[in-house]
Amino acid sequence: MTEVTTGASDARVPAQRPDGRADDPGDDEGRPRSHGGRGPVEGRGEHPLERADRNMAEMLQGLRVAQTGVQILFAFLLSLSFTERFTRIDEFQRWTYVVTLLLTSLTTGLLVAPAAIHRMLFGKGVKAATVRISHRLFVIGLAALTLTLTGAVLLVLDVAVGRVFAWWSAAVLLAVLVGLWFVLPLPVRTRNDDPDGDDEE
Repeated sequence: MTEVTTGASDARVPAQRPDGRADDPGDDEGRPRSHGGRGPVEGRGEHPLERADRNMAEMLQGLRVAQTGVQILFAFLLSLSFTERFTRIDEFQRWTYVVTLLLTSLTTGLLVAPAAIHRMLFGKGVKAATVRISHRLFVIGLAALTLTLTGAVLLVLDVAVGRVFAWWSAAVLLAVLVGLWFVLPLPVRTRNDDPDGDDEE
């Protein structure tokens, strides 16, 4: 059936569907009403909880990529201390190793934290807040990862080819990683192609 209007009040009567239920035409300004207590449908046809679920799934997928590299690096650094060559490194190389190993541990903790927080807050009805906290930890973890990779390259090249080349190579690597991971996305942040794509910070 089609929608029926009254001349006096111009009030809209919901159209009847084949199952006998009325369609929800939205509120007086044309916005969709809340369904099932989960909030209004947004630009992608998602409820707020569905949007939070999607953002969490996308973030966890990115975390898996980052965690794989960190795990390999962590395993390499842990095994390095048990090699015969390690006993012959100098003081600078030893402290570079110690700092890099600690940074790797911190990076691992930061990148695992979103999954841990998600488990600890599971079923508490705070999915959107969980996504925001996890996002911030992910970004901090990426910053720690840039320092971890730089330290690992500095250590290996210092042992392999010499300190001057190692310093220059580590500096270039740090600049490249910062540029790719943090500077390159900045111009895109000013655009708003998909206002409903991600949760606000």
